[in-house]
Amino acid sequence: MAQRVVVTLSDDLDGGEAAETVTFGLDGKSYEIDLSAGNADKLREALAPYVEAGRRRSRLGKAYKHTSLAPDPAAVRAWALSRGFDVPPRGRIPKKLYEAYAEAS
Repeated sequence: MAQRVVVTLSDDLDGGEAAETVTFGLDGKSYEIDLSAGNADKLREALAPYVEAGRRRSRLGKAYKHTSLAPDPAAVRAWALSRGFDVPPRGRIPKKLYEAYAEAS
């Protein structure tokens, strides 16, 4: 015997038939709401100016950060060697050498 399960969504605003589930977030909380196509369009239109002006967040929930770029390690290594610093031939360059390079620049 076969069994058939039918799931019908109801619009959470007006009780009519819903076309989709819309997910959104506000104040660090995530929400889902079942909406008809018309109500989903209204929600997107209402939020459009805020979405346009906002920043996207990473999947971890932290805002993307723009970080400054560190100097090229090869340039720091060459600079340090030319000034007599003890620099490992491979691997991580000590932070103090990056700081000295930045002060000299």
